[in-house]
Amino acid sequence: MDWQTALSIFALCIGASFVFRMTGFGFGIFIMTVLPYLMPSYGEATALSGLLALSMSVAVSIRMRKFVSWKRLWPMLLTFAVTSALCICLLKRMDDVLLRRILGVMLILVAIYFAFFSTRIRLRQNMPTQVGAGAISGLMGGFFGMQGPPAVLYFVTSEPDKDHYLAMIQVYLCLGNVIMTLVRAKNGFVTRTVGLDYLYGIVGVAIGGSLGRLAFNHLPNRIFKYVVYGYIGISGLIILITA
Repeated sequence: MDWQTALSIFALCIGASFVFRMTGFGFGIFIMTVLPYLMPSYGEATALSGLLALSMSVAVSIRMRKFVSWKRLWPMLLTFAVTSALCICLLKRMDDVLLRRILGVMLILVAIYFAFFSTRIRLRQNMPTQVGAGAISGLMGGFFGMQGPPAVLYFVTSEPDKDHYLAMIQVYLCLGNVIMTLVRAKNGFVTRTVGLDYLYGIVGVAIGGSLGRLAFNHLPNRIFKYVVYGYIGISGLIILITA
C-alpha cells in the first residue's frame, strides 16, 4: 500500500469517528463514501469499516451495558445476524461497480431521511417492528456497512432516556459488527490488506473521537447534523456519477 492511500484512510477515519462521536452513529455512512475506492475490493472495504466501527463502540458498550434491555434487543439482533450474513455471502457474486451505484442511491436516501423525516416518524414497540428493523439493518449492514439508521430510528423512539438509547444502539452496533466480521472473514474479505489498513485507521479513530468529544460541547448539534447529512447526500451523488 502506498503512503497516499494510508494517509487517505487515516484522514477518513478521523472524519468518520468525529461524526460518530458527535451523533452517536454514522461511522459506516461517512467512511463508505470514499473507502470502496481505496481498497482492493468492495468486500474488503466493508470489512475494514466494520472492524474500525467495532473498535469505537466496544468501550461504550461495556460501560453502558447496565442500561441494556436484552428483551428488546434480541429479536432485532437475531434477525440482523441472519439477514446480514446472507447479504455478505452474496457480495462475492455481485459486481463492485453495481454495488457502488446502489451505495450512492442509499447515501442519498439516508441523507434525505435524516434531514427531513427522522423526527416525524415513530415506530411501534412490538415484535414485527423489531424484526422489520433488524432485517432492513441487516441488508444495509451486509451490503453497505451502514446498519445504523434503521436501529437508530427504532431505539430513539423505544428507549425511555438518552442513557438507555446510547446503550442499546452501541451494544447493537458492537455485536452486529462482531457477527459481520466473522462472516466476512469466512468469506475471505478480512485480508492482510484489511489488517494493515486497520493499523493506520485506528490511530485516526482515536484522534477523531477525541476531537468529536471536544466539539460536541461547543457546536450546535442540530446545525452540525445538517452539515453531515448534506455531505452524505453530495457524496452519494458523486458516487453515482463516477461509478
